[in-house]
Amino acid sequence: MLPPRRVRRVAGPLLVGVLALAVLLLPVLAVVAVLVSFFLPGRLRALRLLCFGLVYLGLEVAGLAAAAVLWVAAGFGRRLDSPRSRAAHYTVLRVLLDVLMRTAQRLFALRLVTDGESWSPLDDGVPGSTNAMVVLSRHAGPGDSFLLVHTLMNRDHLRQPRIVLKDVLQLDPLVDVYLNRLPNSFVSADPAAGRSPEEAIGDLARDLGEEDALLIFPEGANYTPRRKVRAVQRLRERGLLAAVRRAEAMRNLLPPRPGGVVAALQAAPHADVVLVAHTGLEHLSTVRDVWRGLPIDKTLHLRWWFIPAAEVPRGEAELTDWLYRWWETIDDWISTTSATVR
Repeated sequence: MLPPRRVRRVAGPLLVGVLALAVLLLPVLAVVAVLVSFFLPGRLRALRLLCFGLVYLGLEVAGLAAAAVLWVAAGFGRRLDSPRSRAAHYTVLRVLLDVLMRTAQRLFALRLVTDGESWSPLDDGVPGSTNAMVVLSRHAGPGDSFLLVHTLMNRDHLRQPRIVLKDVLQLDPLVDVYLNRLPNSFVSADPAAGRSPEEAIGDLARDLGEEDALLIFPEGANYTPRRKVRAVQRLRERGLLAAVRRAEAMRNLLPPRPGGVVAALQAAPHADVVLVAHTGLEHLSTVRDVWRGLPIDKTLHLRWWFIPAAEVPRGEAELTDWLYRWWETIDDWISTTSATVR
């Protein structure tokens, strides 16, 4: 069960203490990390992870300090919902994510390649051509949310993302503070605990503006063979035999759950749709996977497909079929790209 908000706020001061202790013990930690790296694949894997962990911890502390300043600037919390305050929070998040992603790329020698043409109308330079956006992405690896949100928020696109997340992610103090101040929604895995994910998605989509982007992961979880078996079994139990056949044919993805997508696109018929595929993070599902299989000296590939709002179907059955067809396209792209880069 998630601790109350007042209890979670204690984590902020604790992080300051942990950061101070880590800095004091840095010489010892560095020596241990170098020694451990001799027993791990890759060059200085443990030392790189230590450096990344320290940067992440430092960004958490810096972000929480900035949040305190923003809270005071917003009249001690009274004007946190104002457009100016929201813009300031998004700016801080954009800077923090930019530092985090640049650090990851340098420490782990990661290269990011975007395949295909530009996906965003913000790139065409025509005033007034922007539109609200619903982004549908595969879910693979612990870093894909950071990667996608960073891409949406960077200087090329300047979108203000909205996300529906599992409530347990509020255990991260920075996520807890910033995302609860911005238009996002945390939902519980327990259906009796509150709103369903579909209801939360519909509420977030209803007032999407031209600078907003609602990010949805239709699979609901990272792909694993066991989850694939369970997902197909659920479809079979519901008598959706056509969906079972299409899901079984996918080699890299879980079958998409159309409920949240339907809720978003029916609540925001004015929104364009962007579909996202990526490779390089799919084998990282747990902390153990990150420790053993962190990608080093690797190229990550992204592929975007832009669908104008006028070309998106509206009926539930049509949307479900449309979503499956796109998931089959993404699955084929992943197979082709993975085979090419090996």
